[in-house]
Amino acid sequence: MKNKFLIFVLFLMSVQSFSQEKYLTKEGFVSFFSHTLVEDIKADNFQVLSVIDKKTGEIEIQLLMKSFMFKKALMQEHFNESYIESHKYPKATFKGFIANFNELESTNTTVEIIGILSVHGKEKEIKTTAKLLILKDQINISGNFMADVADFDINIPTVVINNIAKTIKVSFDLQHKPYK
Repeated sequence: MKNKFLIFVLFLMSVQSFSQEKYLTKEGFVSFFSHTLVEDIKADNFQVLSVIDKKTGEIEIQLLMKSFMFKKALMQEHFNESYIESHKYPKATFKGFIANFNELESTNTTVEIIGILSVHGKEKEIKTTAKLLILKDQINISGNFMADVADFDINIPTVVINNIAKTIKVSFDLQHKPYK
């Protein structure tokens, strides 16, 4: 009986110590921006889930495509129905790591992030730099990268081909708190 109790206590301690290494946000921010001579298009998403493992520097991000908000309702409708096809591909994900996370000499620094971005059923390796700030109870990471629309098999009708940039700027700002 004592052995079972000891094993149970050790299990609880290991789960608690494991969870202390994870930092989470459910209210992260991701936006994208398309600039052409004809039109600028911007959309924001404030419902981004992200987890950082403080022990390994691994980072995972997930968001619903329908959570992107546009200034014009018609743009949002076209984005979800025609371009991204949110009914078929409801989520975008990123799985990767913060390079040399365990060797950081500063808690406020620029880091390289490397991983796989999955959008519209297609995957692409992404490498970018980001600003990392580690506080007592928070890990903040922000930055941006460029993504080619063609890499994700997003078809743009010829009638609006000049309205949408071939390369989109994706920005992110994620403020993680300890996962409990």
